[in-house]
Parts: sequence; structure tokens; C-alpha cells
Amino acid sequence: MASAARERSRAFVGDESRRGAELTKRALDIVTSFVLLLLIAPVLLACALAITLETPGPVFYRARRVGRHGRELWMLKFRKMHRDASGPALTAPDDERFTRVGRFLAASKLDELPQLFNVLKGDMSLVGPRPEDPLFVALHADEYAQILSVRPGITGLCQLAFAKESRVLTAENRVDDYVARILPQKMRMDMLYAARASVLVDLNILMWTVAAVFLRHDVAVNRTSGALTHRSRPANGERARAHEHTRAEAA
Repeated sequence: MASAARERSRAFVGDESRRGAELTKRALDIVTSFVLLLLIAPVLLACALAITLETPGPVFYRARRVGRHGRELWMLKFRKMHRDASGPALTAPDDERFTRVGRFLAASKLDELPQLFNVLKGDMSLVGPRPEDPLFVALHADEYAQILSVRPGITGLCQLAFAKESRVLTAENRVDDYVARILPQKMRMDMLYAARASVLVDLNILMWTVAAVFLRHDVAVNRTSGALTHRSRPANGERARAHEHTRAEAA
């Protein structure tokens, strides 16, 4: 009986610790997203005005994604494409569907800023797995059961590791290439994050995100530990070999 009591006590302490960490993370999300929205309000207004002046249509694009515990969410982005544009779900850097403003928003990542509203609402977090399209989640239901135990995020291990994803997908069939080669690597990173998520991990990811966005640093993610380091820029020949190595990893 004493052993059972100790087990219950440890379980209670573990649950309380997890709840405390989750409350701290949520408080950080609310405060940071609110402050950032206030600070970047002029940038948001400028982007909205530029979109409106160039082409007719809504300022925001609502992307259907799968959120925590499988609940549907509508992820906000600034609209980058011409009104009623159709085509593959994944875009290319020179995508013909982009408006001129949209091409700039995609290259600068400013199109992602409205997701701070998703964070403030509680659908997303500042840090977490990138929210995926329901079609991709349905392909790997077991893996996503673990990934979706945490809130999806604006930034995270995958977002840093695959910051230039659109440049490495094959032009012939970007969706098939993504599903076969990139998505399995992302899932492994997302499962690693879900298993080791903590406030300290989030703060480290946020620090590297600032370096990636403002200092233009390329970030490397260790596939085993999740450790983040600066990625050196390879020469052209090395870049080609690295690309082939990435393909071999996913094979």
C-alpha cells in the first residue's frame, strides 16, 4: 500500500508540473502575442493596405489546418495570391499565382504575422509543430496523435529546419515530393518536440527564430536531440550533394 501511495503521489506531482508548465506557456503566448501585435500594428496596416491597393479580394487568407487534439483551426495569413487562384496546395518561390505584393510577403515571411491572432485566441502557440493540412494528417494518423498532443506553433523545429522548403521541392510534382520526402522528416522532428516540450525549449527556439529572421542565419536541427546550431552555407557543389543526401534520408 505504501508503494501504491508513492506512485499516486509521483503521478500527482507529475500532473501538477505539466499543468504548471502549460499555464506558463499559455501566459507567455498571450503576453508576447499581445505586445507584438501592438508593436507591429503599423506593419500590419501597411501590408493590408498594399494588398488592397494591388488586387481586389480579402486581406487575409484562412488556411484550414488541424490543431491540438485534432480540432480544426483556420490559420490566418496575409493573402499572397490573386483572387480565386487555384492549384497545388504547396507554392513555389516564383509561383505565378502570387501578386507582386504577395511575392514580397512570401519572401519576407510577413504573410505569417496574422497568426499572432491565432496565438492570442489559443488555437496556436508561439512555438510548436507547424499546423498541417488535414489531407497530410490523414496519411499518418498514428504519428499525428502524438504530435497533436501540443498546440501547433508559428515557429518550431520544422519551421527552422525547412525555412527554405519551397526551394528544394521538385517542380514537377511538389505535393508528391513533399509527402514522400519532407513530411516524414517533419513528423520525426514534431514528435521529438512533443515529447520534450518545455518553456526552456520554447525560449531556445524563439531565440534561434530571431537569429533566422533578423540576422538571416540558417539554422540546423539535430534530428536526434533537437539541438539547434548555426548551419554553414555550403558551396554550390556541396549544396547539390546535401540535396541528394536529403533525398536519400527520406528514401
